[in-house]
Amino acid sequence: MAAIKILTESDLRKLVQLDLDAVDCVEKAFAALATTDVVMPDILSMQIKPYNGEVDVKTAYVPGIDSFALKVSPGFFDNPKLGLPSTSGLMVLFSARTGMVEALLLDNGYLTDVRTAAAGAVAARHLAREDAASACVVGAGTQGRLQLKALCLVRPVKQAVIWARDAAKAQKASAELQDELGITVQASGDAEAAVSSADVVITTTPSATPVLKAEWLRPGQHVTAMGSDQEHKNELDPECLLRADPYVPDRLSQTRILGELRTAIGAGLVSDDRQFAELGAIVAGKATGRSSDTAITVADLTGTGVQDTAIANFARSQAIKSGTGTDFSN
Repeated sequence: MAAIKILTESDLRKLVQLDLDAVDCVEKAFAALATTDVVMPDILSMQIKPYNGEVDVKTAYVPGIDSFALKVSPGFFDNPKLGLPSTSGLMVLFSARTGMVEALLLDNGYLTDVRTAAAGAVAARHLAREDAASACVVGAGTQGRLQLKALCLVRPVKQAVIWARDAAKAQKASAELQDELGITVQASGDAEAAVSSADVVITTTPSATPVLKAEWLRPGQHVTAMGSDQEHKNELDPECLLRADPYVPDRLSQTRILGELRTAIGAGLVSDDRQFAELGAIVAGKATGRSSDTAITVADLTGTGVQDTAIANFARSQAIKSGTGTDFSN
């Protein structure tokens, strides 16, 4: 039996960076979702309410990719009080031909962080104005930081504002990102002003109540909402979707039950059978994205198994090229 390659978080941080290679990897996965017979089951999701926790399991078989990933992703949002990260997890890579385990990626959520930020960059690449130069990030956690870094890969961002419920975290994140990215990054105590001033708005919170109101939006903006990936979460005022042209889900069936679309349907603003072109269809040229420089576009990202299969295969290929990791035979 072939050896199983084991890669630690330390290995994976050296092998996979949040760069254009990662963005292109995830972009190809979205295109495959729209153009090939991808098999992607519904997300297996479990809440552990006593400990403010949740666990998601995602997977996908993508024709043309020799292996598929099974990703287990816990999120326990009180962990920082214990000195622990909010997210952890791992990915297992299996042969699509034989089902044999090929690799164990002990990433503690790192690959999920990268592929999620890369998905935000894909959305911005296809939906934000090409001259978008200012950004607002709602949320000052790991994903808020990564989303701004990813946006800077695909748009000429010169200045950014960070708003978070914890003002100290926003101040710290803005100072560190300004040093790292070489652009002007400031913290704001006024969410409305922060949102209204930006060409691109990214919401990155686990909030159960809206952190972005429809009346704050202005013509020409792009919004990426990536925090709502559970039935109880909701970052956008449902009216935002009525102002979107277009509203773009990563996977329509998921956003109807997990994403911002769920709340708009629940409010009676959108019918539960209304069709929307997915991000993959826009990437593949099968649907239209931004229609004008004055349109407001909204991407609703709940996270897809194709992203996990794509980034896991990318990580293993990098490991093979560099000879990184431990080969285990049982």
